[in-house]
Amino acid sequence: MTATTHPPTVFVTAPRLAPAGLQRLQAAHCRVLYLQDGGGEAEVAAVLARESVDAVISRTATLSAAAIAACPSLKVISKHGVGVSNIDVAAASQRGIPVYVTPGANAQSVAEMTLGLMFAAARRIAWMDAELRAGRWSRAQDGLELSGRTLGLLGFGQVGQRVARVGLALGMQVVAFDPACAPGPGTVAGVRMLGSVDELLPLSDVLSLHVPLNARTRHLLDAGRIAQLPRGALLVNTARGEVVDEAALIDALRSGHLAAAGLDTMAEEPLPAGHALAALDNVVLTPHVGGSTPAALAAMAGMAAANVLGWLQGSPADPSHCVNPEVLR
Repeated sequence: MTATTHPPTVFVTAPRLAPAGLQRLQAAHCRVLYLQDGGGEAEVAAVLARESVDAVISRTATLSAAAIAACPSLKVISKHGVGVSNIDVAAASQRGIPVYVTPGANAQSVAEMTLGLMFAAARRIAWMDAELRAGRWSRAQDGLELSGRTLGLLGFGQVGQRVARVGLALGMQVVAFDPACAPGPGTVAGVRMLGSVDELLPLSDVLSLHVPLNARTRHLLDAGRIAQLPRGALLVNTARGEVVDEAALIDALRSGHLAAAGLDTMAEEPLPAGHALAALDNVVLTPHVGGSTPAALAAMAGMAAANVLGWLQGSPADPSHCVNPEVLR
């Protein structure tokens, strides 16, 4: 790694960056480029082919192998968040380019959205709101009281741990599975860590997903595993839509095997018009905004800017923030 001697160019794959990040970049005299509204994978590649970009702050647009290859000046990538499924990390690694993330920056925001979806799904809040606005006084009598139920957490990082604490405060039993955690007492007092997904599912009256999307987790919750959940269970997904087999999820919601779902993320985003999920009145949908409060956006922007500046200025960020640490050696 060699520190950049000229004012660096930083490309943000979104139309804007929160002031907490932009001000850091401006203080370092960076030239900052943005992706225009509605821009996608092709536009990202075009900018990288056209401009001498030193660093990318990656939002939701795809950063492909071709785009990375098109920019010989690219030295570092930082995800504005923690999910790197939209970045070709292998291509970056082949070039020796570190890919950083911003762990914990949006954990509180995502945890709160998780809880909001859990409450809304359990008590049919969105459905009742729609009924009332349509002039119907429809008083649902089939809501699920959460106290005394079992909350299952698939993934037990910073978001899952925050959700666990609230679940315990509600009087729920909380169990979790994370391949990085040994079975037994969890890092949060009162949480029991289990040894496998298949052990977790039959216990989970509410299942909340907190895993990254990768080859091991894609369609991790398929039809067979959905069938392992207790009849009448709730599913909450603030992770990635592709972790769930969406066709199997829709079947389970239609059949009543799942009572309801709260989804902040779907397999295809934006959700296409006329999608089957939008026709189900036992589904609460939000447009992948769990980590998008002003506080979370500021924290992610600040950390993402610090990640790229640290590398460019010869003072790399915490190695634990790098998803391909082999390039640091």
